[in-house]
Amino acid sequence: MSKADTLFVNMCSEIISDGFSSAGQVVRPKWEDGTPAHTIKRFGVVNRYDLSEEFPALTLRPVSLKLAVDEILWIWQRKSNNIKDLSSHIWDSWADEEGSIGKAYGYQLGVKYKFPGGEMDQVDNVLWQLANTPYSRRIMTNIYNFSDLAEMGLEPCAYSMTFNVVGKKLNAILNQRSQDILAANGWNVMQYAVLVYMFAQVSGLEAGEFVHVISDAHIYDRHVPIIEELIERPQYPAPKFFINEEVKDFYDFTPDDVWFEDYRTGPQVKDIEVAV
Repeated sequence: MSKADTLFVNMCSEIISDGFSSAGQVVRPKWEDGTPAHTIKRFGVVNRYDLSEEFPALTLRPVSLKLAVDEILWIWQRKSNNIKDLSSHIWDSWADEEGSIGKAYGYQLGVKYKFPGGEMDQVDNVLWQLANTPYSRRIMTNIYNFSDLAEMGLEPCAYSMTFNVVGKKLNAILNQRSQDILAANGWNVMQYAVLVYMFAQVSGLEAGEFVHVISDAHIYDRHVPIIEELIERPQYPAPKFFINEEVKDFYDFTPDDVWFEDYRTGPQVKDIEVAV
């Protein structure tokens, strides 16, 4: 059975049984009808995925690999902050009339900083270090820029990546301040796992361990019944993951350069209400 399913089920079970409920407190998020969107949460959840063993795809329900990768490339490769450059519509609620989400996500990764030899953005710095100083302990990115928060449509949830090479394996830690478990967990895990595979391939390395640290791992009140049904579903083996080995430059990857075989899942969960 998929190890990603096991981690997901255990995490959700612990949140529901032992989590803290915000019921009765003043909360910022609201449902579309204006009702306060309360959550049950656990603090400091850490999930570890060994990418050398299997790809961390949920089988409890399908997660679209192509759309997930399109979004991660929108942020990390195209460094865009405009939803018109994105195939999915998950950011629509946070965009302005021109489609911009402000100085958030891809915008931050595209900002160049100066160093003695010139200037470079955070993504190019990671790629340069992996190619030239792979055993550095300073290979990281951070898009939670306090000076720009007021001009962001949404303050970044997944805000920091730290890369670390052990032997020939590329490992990574994703730090996330907040996560809507039903709407985003399987999606985020999948896309950042793919990012590790891509960076490893273009750097002559192998994908190693992906560690996901979530400060506030929460399930919204209206999502609890859906989660309870979801984690009781049958689980299936993880799919076989493939990446186009001919791609040697990170900026040449497209969503079509990754694919699954034997991805067996339960039915899709439709019309998930998202709190804003």
